[in-house]
Amino acid sequence: MRLIIISSLLVLLLPKDNWQPNPPPPLKHKFIVAAHRGDHVIYPENTLAAYQEAIKNEADYVEIDLRTTKDGQLVSMHDGSVTRTTDGKGYIKDFTFDELLMLNIKNKDTTRKETLKIPTFDQILSLCKDRIYIYLDFKAADPDQAYEAIKKHGMEKQVLVYINSTAQFTGWRKTAPKMPLMLSLPDSVKSVAGMDSFISKYHPDILDGAYNQYTNDMVVLAAKYHIPVWPDIQSAGEGPADWNKALDKGLMGLQTDHPAALVKFLKEKGLR
Repeated sequence: MRLIIISSLLVLLLPKDNWQPNPPPPLKHKFIVAAHRGDHVIYPENTLAAYQEAIKNEADYVEIDLRTTKDGQLVSMHDGSVTRTTDGKGYIKDFTFDELLMLNIKNKDTTRKETLKIPTFDQILSLCKDRIYIYLDFKAADPDQAYEAIKKHGMEKQVLVYINSTAQFTGWRKTAPKMPLMLSLPDSVKSVAGMDSFISKYHPDILDGAYNQYTNDMVVLAAKYHIPVWPDIQSAGEGPADWNKALDKGLMGLQTDHPAALVKFLKEKGLR
């Protein structure tokens, strides 16, 4: 379940009449496919192997989760704890980077013999540069530090940031005012009027949320503001029936657990 932006989000931007959203990285396809935690159905989530598989399968973005170690290194892991996905126990924030390197990622496919490690942000940036965009779910990190790494790799135009808190929002607007920031549409917003009020108040550059909370009219409204709507569709039973519903709503981007299958589906529809 994606974290919904809290209702008290502080906005430090220009009035609505003067505001223009920051555009996402240049679109390469009509319909955008974001691989949730990489192509993690084939390889363990948030590993370089999962990101490489998403590149191979022609996704537009890899979604990664950024966290900070005890000694200030940036790494990718969805959970705050290493317990679910590695052979260790404890919280990322309590490990040094060298200690994390001693852990192995669990692999559900027992036929695979490779040893996978928790990747650093630098490793991910190196892998993805000029090959795939990064959808940065900003779990627990410092905007200044993350942006320095992005600039070091020359990827300022290849990243968008998903925001999880007020501090992250204001921090990124201060650190990198042109960075496209993605906000989730709250579950409480169920109408065009409610969505218009949310956009006017919080000024998202890109909208996320659950794909089934959007209506055709809400997608049209976002387009009037030049705001892409790329919500989550990942679920245990995700497939063509869901993807057709998304297309019927006018959506032109999704975060998915099945990037290869979604890309194939879109090619058959003439959308890739």
